Amino acid sequence: MRTQVAIIGAGPAGLLLSHLLHLNGIESVVLESRSRADIEATIRAGVLEQGSMDILNEAGVGERMQREGALHHGIELAFGGRRHRIDLTGLTGKAITVYPQHEVIIDLVAARIKAGGALLFETSKVALSGIDSTRPSVTFEHDGQARRIEADFVIGADGFHGVSRPMIPETQRQDYQRIYPFGWFGILVESPPSSDELIYARHERGFALVSTRSPTVQRLYLQCDPRDSVDNWSDDRIWSELHARTESDDGWKLKEGRIFQKGIIGMRSFVCAPMRSGRLFLAGDAAHIVPPTGAKGMNLAISDVKLLANALDGFYRRGSEEGLDSYSSDALKRVWRAEFFSWWMTRLLHTFEEASPFERQVQLAELENIVASRALSTALAENYVGAF
Repeated sequence: MRTQVAIIGAGPAGLLLSHLLHLNGIESVVLESRSRADIEATIRAGVLEQGSMDILNEAGVGERMQREGALHHGIELAFGGRRHRIDLTGLTGKAITVYPQHEVIIDLVAARIKAGGALLFETSKVALSGIDSTRPSVTFEHDGQARRIEADFVIGADGFHGVSRPMIPETQRQDYQRIYPFGWFGILVESPPSSDELIYARHERGFALVSTRSPTVQRLYLQCDPRDSVDNWSDDRIWSELHARTESDDGWKLKEGRIFQKGIIGMRSFVCAPMRSGRLFLAGDAAHIVPPTGAKGMNLAISDVKLLANALDGFYRRGSEEGLDSYSSDALKRVWRAEFFSWWMTRLLHTFEEASPFERQVQLAELENIVASRALSTALAENYVGAF
């Protein structure tokens, strides 16, 4: 096979890039190790910044997001038995939409298939070669046959554990990482929404997050030991912890329901720099990971591929490599700002076992300063909606 751009990974980054390239008349092939059913059924939460919403709408894949996503104009910070609203739209003029990542994937897959895009699911033994040449290639197996794609460029959008990033020699790249000493225990529950907006709760027993998925299904999280087992958490224990960590002095309470999914996710911060080697470019989780506290993961992936799409359009339309040459530095500026915000939100809201009583009081004082100061609330809101 021969194509202009070979994309490894059919997550939001790979699929959106393929569609943006298609809109610019650039050919691509997307390889994915899982089946279509698997990627569309892997439930992951998602908060879309205003800029991400705009990109999806401009690409013609935002209709269902606008119809079914939950548009939010604020978030709440809960601590000390009280809830404090951060008016995102009032402070920034922008909003967010809660729309799960797998729903974005469903929309993008449908758009690529409708456009006749080349999507190869259930591929295996994917390997890259020639990334330092003008004719890189990808070999793989599909439907029991060994195959090879020659391309002008290869995009690694295959996640943290993919094959792409290791192709950048360790002598050429710097990996930055922090593993957090806690994880999130997440549940999906059948119930009406407990709140019109997301609630980020700081409590001595640990962090909790109240989110929504639909009018009948809610997504809730609580801080836990990442080495813990789901089997150790009965429904009664989950509800007891969530009530303790989120309820406020005004009588507000979580609405309970049938829990039908439980899972524990670890938390890390990670950045690979640079995000390019020769004709190989990294995008999304292949290049960076953020803890979910700042709601930045999918937004960074969308930002990456918007830059890449523009850079590749410049190359094919004008013969310019300027955008390609600046891609890594341009992307990393946004990545590091998002890494900072996600780290800051994580530090602000989670309970650290090693924290002294003094440090815990300072944490509360910082929260009080944020909700009392328009300037500090604006800084949080600007980062949250991506208003930069």
